[in-house]
Amino acid sequence: MSDEDFMKRALDEARISFNEDEVPVGAVVVCGDRIIARAHNLTERLHDVTAHAEMQAITAAADFLGGKYLESCTLYVTVEPCVMCAGALGWAQLGRLVYGATDDKRGYSAFAPNALHPKTEVRQGVLAEECAELMRDFFKKKR
Repeated sequence: MSDEDFMKRALDEARISFNEDEVPVGAVVVCGDRIIARAHNLTERLHDVTAHAEMQAITAAADFLGGKYLESCTLYVTVEPCVMCAGALGWAQLGRLVYGATDDKRGYSAFAPNALHPKTEVRQGVLAEECAELMRDFFKKKR
């Protein structure tokens, strides 16, 4: 499967968030061309500001692998990770990060560009418009 195919799976997770009135961010972790974790934002449901899709995905993937490092994994996430999530991905030594829409207000690249592990490869802009549109629709509905 391609990066676009896996990002579509992350978008499926983001749509679940949207339908649950959570900020629509979705993530999947892939290891060896297999999805090993799926997650979406749960901050409202869990009353936990740290329950971002990326954090949930890291935990699920580490549990699946039986270890805390994700160096052989790729995280696909619909929106650029925030500084908190990028820091966690750095600690997890993520092998590759692929994200859709950039986040000019909270994205790690503007505020902590060195938060990821030095060996983490990054690809941005995969299905960016679809990812951004879901966020715009969500916040338009909120207003």
